Amino acid sequence: MYRRIALLAALALMAFFMTGCFDSNPDDQSVPWSRPADWERGAPGFGG
Repeated sequence: MYRRIALLAALALMAFFMTGCFDSNPDDQSVPWSRPADWERGAPGFGG
């Protein structure tokens, strides 16, 4: 019984520490190819 609870708690902690989040805006990245060029933003004839 206690072994199962300990195993579940360990798995929950591992899942918590192994997950991450992306906290940066993609438009703020330093590489130039991370965002489309001005001419790639819209299709012709659709107001882009």
